[in-house]
Amino acid sequence: MSTAVLVLENGQVFTGRAYGAVGETLGEAVFCTAMTGYQETLTDPSYHRQIVVATAPQIGNTGWNTEDGESTGSAGSDADSGDSGKIWVAGYAVRNPTRRVSSWRATTSLEDELVRQGIVGISGIDTRTVVRILRDHGSMRAGVFSGAALPGGETGGRVSDAAVDELVGRVRDQPSMSGADLAGEVTTAEGYVVEPTTEHRYTVAAVDLGIKTNTPRMFAERGVRVHVLPASAGFDAIRDIAPDGVFLSNGPGDPATADAVVGLTREVLGADIPLFGICFGNQIFGRALGRSTYKMKFGHRGINIPVIDHATGAVSITAQNHGFALEGEAGEEFDTDFGRARVSHVCANDGTVEGVELLSGRGFSVQYHPEAAAGPHDAAYLFDKFVTVLDGDRAHGTRA
Repeated sequence: MSTAVLVLENGQVFTGRAYGAVGETLGEAVFCTAMTGYQETLTDPSYHRQIVVATAPQIGNTGWNTEDGESTGSAGSDADSGDSGKIWVAGYAVRNPTRRVSSWRATTSLEDELVRQGIVGISGIDTRTVVRILRDHGSMRAGVFSGAALPGGETGGRVSDAAVDELVGRVRDQPSMSGADLAGEVTTAEGYVVEPTTEHRYTVAAVDLGIKTNTPRMFAERGVRVHVLPASAGFDAIRDIAPDGVFLSNGPGDPATADAVVGLTREVLGADIPLFGICFGNQIFGRALGRSTYKMKFGHRGINIPVIDHATGAVSITAQNHGFALEGEAGEEFDTDFGRARVSHVCANDGTVEGVELLSGRGFSVQYHPEAAAGPHDAAYLFDKFVTVLDGDRAHGTRA
């Protein structure tokens, strides 16, 4: 088994073993606190161009299957991944990969899938120390190197100081996540439709900024036909569908670069079409309301993050994956071009804005993932909330 190294832009190096494909990968090092659901994490398009460090000490127990992928329909998913979903992370760092798979649903092992999809990873490193560094100093540029990309790596030899200096230089030469315009790299190439699994009630246009597979499913279970549109879609494409509502999905990158989608969102609000956004979509909606965004120190990534609903005081345990956030404070109200709005949700851990809404009820968004693959399911009610808005339009004759 060949040597691998994780190199951080601050010059720290962690030596372990190659895990998955052998070679070189670059990206932003981030950590995920989820104890389960690594397949959903790895296939989430929001992790594009990021090297994920798993805080859970043992990874791979349940193998890999053809059902839990979250990237169906995203760019390159059919060609590269088949039924299991395209892996979007740039690299994967784990402490202790399991030695055997234990799940009746598994069709292959995690490592075999990483190899098949060419994802370079590393195992056997002290992930606790890596996470402490990222918490103390913030998410940072990084690289994983093994095999021919690592002098001496194939023989297990020590990496020389000169080689380390070269690798640190390559890590630092890569672009920062700040200013990264990535939604166009993960969005579907062409629009597609997900039909409802119950009686058809409504039609929603979903702007794919990196949409996860389970999101249209959640709508479909509620009788909603979902037209998934590329991130480049204009308002004419939405108007042609004549939807009852519009959905803005999750996705990767810096929301400050997404001016076109912000403009589209303003057109949707101006046309008085109900709107619902999550994650990246929350940041887009916030920007459309005049709020600014900023890059967080190390972000929120996991499936155990508590969020407070300001109106009710209720706490939901949520799935999250974001490194940018909206400016604001709990309960803050502010004027917009579309009426009064407020910060509706905040994170119980650090006060980060987790949701905004128009007081009219015509638009709302949350920073977390109510589709919650792989859980938890505390926030699934938000899909029902959006359907209730559509019910109100129909009852008042706003839309047929």
